Amino acid sequence: MSLIGTMGSGVSALRTFMKGLEVIGNNIANVNTTSFKASEAKYSDSFSNILQRSAASGTANPNTPNIGVGTGVTLAGVATNFTQGSLASTGKDTDLGISGNGFFHVKNPTDNTEYATRAGDFRWDDQGYLVTTKGFRVQGLTGNGLGTVGDIKLGTPPTGAQLQSAAIDRAGNVVEFYSDGSSATNNQVLLQNFNDPSALTNVGNNLYSTLLAAGPVGAAAGDPAFQTGTTNVPGQNGLGAIQVGTLELSNVDLTDQFSNLITTQRSFQAGSRLITVSDTVLEDIVNLKRS
Repeated sequence: MSLIGTMGSGVSALRTFMKGLEVIGNNIANVNTTSFKASEAKYSDSFSNILQRSAASGTANPNTPNIGVGTGVTLAGVATNFTQGSLASTGKDTDLGISGNGFFHVKNPTDNTEYATRAGDFRWDDQGYLVTTKGFRVQGLTGNGLGTVGDIKLGTPPTGAQLQSAAIDRAGNVVEFYSDGSSATNNQVLLQNFNDPSALTNVGNNLYSTLLAAGPVGAAAGDPAFQTGTTNVPGQNGLGAIQVGTLELSNVDLTDQFSNLITTQRSFQAGSRLITVSDTVLEDIVNLKRS
């Protein structure tokens, strides 16, 4: 029974450390992905087979310790490291990097699904919306007096004027400049913070989903709703400022990743060796003959 348990522990090591290698491989593959956040596999021991339970000293029996044999290792979780990545200058006025906490809030216009993202590689589309590379619309304050939460969209120029340029400042204000020398601020990019970013689901394309199987949007992550006040304004209430003309780089540290790769590989090999040794001993037992 004990040898079968030993083999089971080895199998659990192979299964678990394989997942660890997958996590490390994904990190290394995304070393150049905009705003990518590295992940780390966490391990925990599996339950123990209790051979003897502890007992206190008494008149009929002495103090006895607990005796248990572990059954291997399991994957406790995969933690995402949301620390700030370096900001690289691009010179493009629609590239927005966040210096500090917060996420951009974007919406898929086809089904109104909302996402959070740190990737600020935006552009103005043919309809004047500020969108991601996939065409998802950036959310913020818009309209007269910035009193409405919705899609960021360039305003209508004054009569007889044409839009010459649009600039975004550190607070997210989108200032439009017209050919008649006038200007207007019709939009403000907002940021969103989460009490528990680890509850966000990575859905690919640098996007995080706040949707749950049940319950309101962002309930598990502690999602504050967008407001027309100062709650979601960049640079306020613990949110980072917007750095125009920059993009946040991946926070993957290749030195750490290759170090983890080596230790995880050795752990996998040790689990494989454990299975081999258990198989050899079982074979010897099967081949025992009476003298």
